[in-house]
Amino acid sequence: MPTMRNKTTIRLFWLTLPIFVTSLSVSAAALRYTGVNLAGAEFGQTSLPGVYNTHYTYPTQAEVDYFRSKGMNVIRLPFRWERLQQTANASFNTAEFNRLNAFVSATTAKGVTVILDPHNFARYYPDPGNYESSSQGLVGSDVPNSVFSNFWFRVADVYRTNGCVIFNLVNEPNSMPTEQWVCAANASIAAIRTTRATNLILVPGNAWTGAWTWDQNWYGTPNAQAMLNIVDPGNNYAYDVHQYLDSNGSGGSTNIVSPTIGAERLAGFTQWLRNNSRKGFLGEFAVANSTVGTGIGDEAISNLLTHVEANADVWLGWAWWAAGPWWGNYMFTLEPANLVNPTDLPAMNILESYIPIPAPTLELAPGTQFRFVAQAGFVYDAEASANISVGSWTNYGGAIVGSGQTATVTMQAGASQRGFYRVRVDRAP
Repeated sequence: MPTMRNKTTIRLFWLTLPIFVTSLSVSAAALRYTGVNLAGAEFGQTSLPGVYNTHYTYPTQAEVDYFRSKGMNVIRLPFRWERLQQTANASFNTAEFNRLNAFVSATTAKGVTVILDPHNFARYYPDPGNYESSSQGLVGSDVPNSVFSNFWFRVADVYRTNGCVIFNLVNEPNSMPTEQWVCAANASIAAIRTTRATNLILVPGNAWTGAWTWDQNWYGTPNAQAMLNIVDPGNNYAYDVHQYLDSNGSGGSTNIVSPTIGAERLAGFTQWLRNNSRKGFLGEFAVANSTVGTGIGDEAISNLLTHVEANADVWLGWAWWAAGPWWGNYMFTLEPANLVNPTDLPAMNILESYIPIPAPTLELAPGTQFRFVAQAGFVYDAEASANISVGSWTNYGGAIVGSGQTATVTMQAGASQRGFYRVRVDRAP
């Protein structure tokens, strides 16, 4: 079983009364985003648009708060295009937009990033019997690119001023020429940028955007070739890939090929990113909870995430598949049975050691005080040193157990009214 890694985040300050300057932030990992897919709004994909709370639902802030308490800072939100825009090129359905926007607004107000993921497989009103890969509704052939672009123009126009929103163009395009998908993606990226939105855009590849098939040609022109033709006038995009560890890479079984299969399947894509000065994001991956602690799931996920972390120069981060209120006993779920008194599921025990501890944002308070929000799930210790030498740091004021409160710390200046101050953050026991 892999060793659990303890991570600590430190904020360090130099104080010359009454001047207060942030001088250094040290964090244990360089990945920008670590989080989870919160599913539910894309459920009922054979019933479109469907009935809210019958065919589909939205995740809640209780779920956001739980995952935030673990240090996760990004939520990928799958939803269906047909529910938000029920007729091509039309204004958004008011009730559905209000549901989506309420979740986005409440989540991003907490500093958590939301990835908007129209979970449509590059299709709009597809054949209900084959909603993932039917020719009916396929963007770029049955549905004009202008319709897809119109959808993204409207989304971007709403969220262009919210830097905590990321645009994931669509979930897992497939069963089309790769060039057809590139044209559709470029048209939508151009539409997004006409709104003056500068948000990060995540662009998936063809063939269910599998990392391990990025350079293969069984589906047509390899993503490794065609996706180099993505054009973003704002130059703020990354490639969204998915990777499961079963024999066919679909995530349809509990089988894990080997403890190293995840890292192996990512390696070629990682090198492609580096060779071409591109960035990637792992939008879906998972192992079954039943394989953690009793199988090879621990080691497989640890090897995969160690690979991503070790290549943080080209990887922006990752989002586990999945959590959400309607999963029940789904093999990959991270959703605790009780969000009031949550008990972590086995996979969370592995993931947690790969989630960077969030460094608090500190601000000057009246007098010789500073304050910060003490986030639930973490313990904060203020420390002081007169000269920053090894062994000179002393704790003062006692531990602050985070519950979402604003904590205020009074600084006790050292010799000559000078001193170093820092806040050490650790996970709550």
